Amino acid sequence: MTLYGIPNCDTTKKAMDWLKLNKIDFAFHNYKEAGISVQKLNEWCNKAGWEKILNKRSTTWRELPAAKQKAVTDQPSAVQVMQQNNSIIKRPVLEYKEQLLIGFDEKKYAGIFQQ
Repeated sequence: MTLYGIPNCDTTKKAMDWLKLNKIDFAFHNYKEAGISVQKLNEWCNKAGWEKILNKRSTTWRELPAAKQKAVTDQPSAVQVMQQNNSIIKRPVLEYKEQLLIGFDEKKYAGIFQQ
């Protein structure tokens, strides 16, 4: 199981704290430092849809020029923007078995891990 995110992100911190509190082992991938591959972004987008992976409510998105925002119309253009501005990726992303959990929802985590 791998948790992808940025360590200073409040939502990523909440997910990490919840996993630790519940004694669930996970690997952490800091994509701010380690980056994120186009292959991984495409894998996520194919599973969840690029619209869910790309965080249009983020400060990074709002700071992009309007022309660049309007150019994001499909998965390839979204992946390119996420590759160039990885802070625009919704956080955290948790890969668990065949599941992909995007964002942190305590009820969803509990439903999956506390069975």
